[in-house]
Amino acid sequence: MRQGSKRAQEGMTLIEVLVAVLILTVGLLGAAAIQLNALKYTDSSRMTSQASFIAYDMMDRIRANSGADYTITPPTSGNLSVARDQDLFDFTGNIASALGATATGTIALSQRVYTITITWDDSRAANTNTRRSFVLTSRATVDPVSTP
Repeated sequence: MRQGSKRAQEGMTLIEVLVAVLILTVGLLGAAAIQLNALKYTDSSRMTSQASFIAYDMMDRIRANSGADYTITPPTSGNLSVARDQDLFDFTGNIASALGATATGTIALSQRVYTITITWDDSRAANTNTRRSFVLTSRATVDPVSTP
């Protein structure tokens, strides 16, 4: 027997260290990819929530001032003496500040039912040129009571 074969192996070989580092690297890259996806989808969810808040705020303003026509083009500046103009100015300003300069909002009225549509660019979450929309439809006034 040879003398070298009787002694026990001491330490780790370089190949074992390289395999361990490779496994650790793959795990860390996977964790980083999961974190990036989570950030993208969190941002998309935040924008949807903001659009919801803005639309419901506008619907509350329409209900508070039910006699006004909110389907007109929003003014370019605020007017505190006319509630409708100030509401529409705030609506467009809130959309631009929360959802970006390319975001748009529209208000339509059909048979006493208002439809508020807010559209924004959500390409960060989808990795494509994607526009998302939030649509709120609600009756703003009570139906008149008819007497038989």
